[in-house]
Amino acid sequence: MTATNGPFHGPTNGSGAMFDGIADRYDVLNRMISLGIDQGWRRQLVDALRLGPGQLLLDLATGTADVAIAIAEREPAATVIGLDPSPRMLAVGRRKLDREMLGERVMLVEGDAETLPFPDGAVDGIAMAFGIRNVPNRLRALAEMARVTRPGGRVAILELSEPRQGLLAPLARFHIHRLVPRLGAWLSGSNEYLYLQESIARFPSPPDFASLMRRDGLQILEVKPLTFGVACLFVATVAP
Repeated sequence: MTATNGPFHGPTNGSGAMFDGIADRYDVLNRMISLGIDQGWRRQLVDALRLGPGQLLLDLATGTADVAIAIAEREPAATVIGLDPSPRMLAVGRRKLDREMLGERVMLVEGDAETLPFPDGAVDGIAMAFGIRNVPNRLRALAEMARVTRPGGRVAILELSEPRQGLLAPLARFHIHRLVPRLGAWLSGSNEYLYLQESIARFPSPPDFASLMRRDGLQILEVKPLTFGVACLFVATVAP
């Protein structure tokens, strides 16, 4: 699994090491490139979890912990574990937790979505923002999500997608394919962002990805395109 809880990042190598070099600039880059829209997407992701007091939530590909923090702020009586393979991204996230005084309720750990270090049914829900696209074995990761989530718990996955319909779809595709990778590389001094177009093109269409989720025991509740189809929110529950 590759970091990050941000929409614009590169191909996976399974380690998250490629993000260590841009960790300190990562949040600023994502806000600039997405014009702040990614924050609204994440709010909808958190809404989809239907949070309740006393719950334990897992945030996969937590990166700098944006979603983990959003969950903790939304439900003050919840506990969150954020998991990510990039140590430096996690270090940035821990500094943010310290500033928000959330260190007692949000724990960040290094790990891989394909081999979750939790027992069956251990968590009440899972969020994953912009990380499943870069997991080498997506079916294995989805099976792990279904395994560690209690029956009836929710799994909400937010991912970029290829806009295919609508009047603004060509403009959205131009932004993703041409402007975002080049702007990201220019701003960051790194070439990770140049891989964005390829990673989106390789990712299944929303209906096809929803079918993958069903194969691993997840019951689809909603597949919701966001911002002219630039992103898609997948909401599922674990069968009793």
